[in-house]
Amino acid sequence: MKAGARGFDSKLVHSGAQDDAHGSVVTPIYQTSTFAFESAAHGAECFAGKTDGYIYTRLGNPTIRALEDCVAALEEGCGAVATSSGMGAVTTAYLALLKGGDHVVSTASVYGPSRILMEGHLAGFGVASTYADTSDLDAMRHALRPETRMVYVETPSNPLMQITDLFAAAELAHANGALLVVDSTFASPYLQRPLALGADVVLHSVTKFINGHADVVGGILAARDASLLQKLRKMMTLTGCNMDPHQAFLVHRGLKTLSLRMERAQATAGRVAHWLEARPEVDWVRYIGLPSHPQHELAARQMSGPGAMISFELKGGLAAGESLMNRVKLATLAVSLGGVETLIEHPASMTHSGVAPKERAQAGISDGLVRLSVGIEDADDLVEDLRQALEPA
Repeated sequence: MKAGARGFDSKLVHSGAQDDAHGSVVTPIYQTSTFAFESAAHGAECFAGKTDGYIYTRLGNPTIRALEDCVAALEEGCGAVATSSGMGAVTTAYLALLKGGDHVVSTASVYGPSRILMEGHLAGFGVASTYADTSDLDAMRHALRPETRMVYVETPSNPLMQITDLFAAAELAHANGALLVVDSTFASPYLQRPLALGADVVLHSVTKFINGHADVVGGILAARDASLLQKLRKMMTLTGCNMDPHQAFLVHRGLKTLSLRMERAQATAGRVAHWLEARPEVDWVRYIGLPSHPQHELAARQMSGPGAMISFELKGGLAAGESLMNRVKLATLAVSLGGVETLIEHPASMTHSGVAPKERAQAGISDGLVRLSVGIEDADDLVEDLRQALEPA
């Protein structure tokens, strides 16, 4: 990181820059599978970990390191590990930090595949799990067991925008001998920094706000201390879910405009959310920036802004939701989130379709729930698009 890069936006632009023999302002794409050693002794030192040289791109690469160092600086962690997808980051955290006989407490409405991986696969290796409303500290406390070794929270949660008190969650986890792992994808480092609030590991699907352009899939984990970082990196290299250098280059390029994109998107999201809340067709709206949000005050203390994600329920239920999604013209009917374009989706049939109906209902994911990821289009155009799509419903 360049001298003087102390503020968040300065870190966005300058953190992670790697030295280049030709003076490149931007870290080049080191599109290579392997790296030459200066000598046999140098090779031995690299494999022994006595020098910070590069060996093989699965183990490390200057372009990937540039992205990792930037995110680590933004998250105020000791380092970061980039992965080929968001689920690669989730898998790395699970496998590196859990073993047979351990127990996990997790957010009930956590991203569907994160729950499926735990309940459908890790359970077969002896890892037990309990899913609770982690926005309720008593519910989290009651879910803990003596063998709980990880509290895994998603805040804001997908798709209900629930907020978990990270400082309190860290205290509960640590008092029980457990680690706190936070999926902070919906917030990005611009709005929330879990490590500073006591979390041990923070992860992101960089596919979303960090990259911000819906053209790259990837994940990343940042750790608070070196011992955890070492475990995460070792597991990533063993499972082979490393990020590709070109992937890392694109994500790092997108990351540099994170503040600009988030400010524009959340300003528009606030206007859209207030408009939706006043519509007769809408039963309720969940947007962190609305005073009606159950954890509005907590979010104001824990986050530096409400973000760009909105969930809402139409009074007409599933049929009304389908009608809305089929009639929008500017918003795009697609999964994922965090890009410059506004995306609209139906969690029950899309992102959470693999979760059993009973568990979906327990997590508050109704059949008529609609999720909106607000982009950077003109606010007037988005409101008009939703108006014309809502009225027939």
